[in-house]
Amino acid sequence: QVQLVESGGGLVQAGGSLRLSCAASGRTFSTNHMGWFRRASGKEREFVAAMTWTRNTYYAGSVKGRFTISRDSAENTVYLQMNSLKPEDTAVYYCAGQGSAGSLWSASAYDYWGQGTQVTVSS
Repeated sequence: QVQLVESGGGLVQAGGSLRLSCAASGRTFSTNHMGWFRRASGKEREFVAAMTWTRNTYYAGSVKGRFTISRDSAENTVYLQMNSLKPEDTAVYYCAGQGSAGSLWSASAYDYWGQGTQVTVSS
């Protein structure tokens, strides 16, 4: 059974940093695309960042320059380093993995999802 488990969320003041981790078990994602999405209260789930299996990275315009996605294939873990956090970054953040290559930006292209971790940024 494939599992993605996020950790690292919490409460931080505006301008602060958090590092989210996503540990995968049950299969390796070293040759698959991985991504991060978020859902703020009352809003639709939105794309945040993704990394292809070839290590190319892509970001939503709202986080580009502040967030960094990375992965440790040996540990089957994906990270999201979030700097210069803003109150509008407050959301539940989800890690996702693809079973076969698809659109990086579309949630429907991801086959595996974590349970989510809450990030709250206070002003």
